Amino acid sequence: MNRLVVDIKSKRYPKLDGKEPFTAIKNLHVELTDNEFVCIVGPSGCGKTTLLNTIAGLDLNFDGSIQMDGENQHIKTSYVFQTPRLLPWRTVLENIQLTHENNVPLATIKNLLESLGLSDNLNSYPHHLSLGMQRRVALARAFSVECDILLMDEPFVSLDQPTARKARKLLLDLWQMQPRSIIFVTHDLNEAIELADRVLFLSESPSTVVGDIMVDIARTERTVEKIAAFKHQIKESHQHLAHLI
Repeated sequence: MNRLVVDIKSKRYPKLDGKEPFTAIKNLHVELTDNEFVCIVGPSGCGKTTLLNTIAGLDLNFDGSIQMDGENQHIKTSYVFQTPRLLPWRTVLENIQLTHENNVPLATIKNLLESLGLSDNLNSYPHHLSLGMQRRVALARAFSVECDILLMDEPFVSLDQPTARKARKLLLDLWQMQPRSIIFVTHDLNEAIELADRVLFLSESPSTVVGDIMVDIARTERTVEKIAAFKHQIKESHQHLAHLI
């Protein structure tokens, strides 16, 4: 059981370099059940990345609590950022191994890379890989780490549509093979509907959850047409979310 409860009363940035104090998040409550895939959408600058950083423990300066299974215990997270963040002087294998305190079995890494179509790139350097391939390496690195929650911050941004579609399918395949809870931030509601069990809508900052929509389309039936119809249904049934769609 890995039930995550995020309850942020306030996340506030102090006055700095002449800028006024700024409240990024206020009264935000999110819950995830075991191995649930949740996508978060919202306007630019509303605090989506701030939320992920808070859950990851990268920013502890907030009022509230983040609990796993009802306890304030250390939450093991794995993070996929907007950019692949691969060290250019290290190979694919070495970039993945850097995330481990102890040696991960080579067979595990090879299996992950094979599942992502990168079996021939174990010893390649990042500059030999396309952006799409680099993002797949970032996926392999994230899934090679045992974690409670996988955090993903627009990991497929800037990819062309065919490449992004392939990356999303690979992500879902990996998730089926290695189930875990995922929080996935995106600006693209179509992408969110394609991937998620639930879609959470955040308001303008200070952000809070203004919509929590279950995606009730079977995963095998999430065609372009059905995704578009579901998006229209959200807009018609939840008028207060129309400006976020």
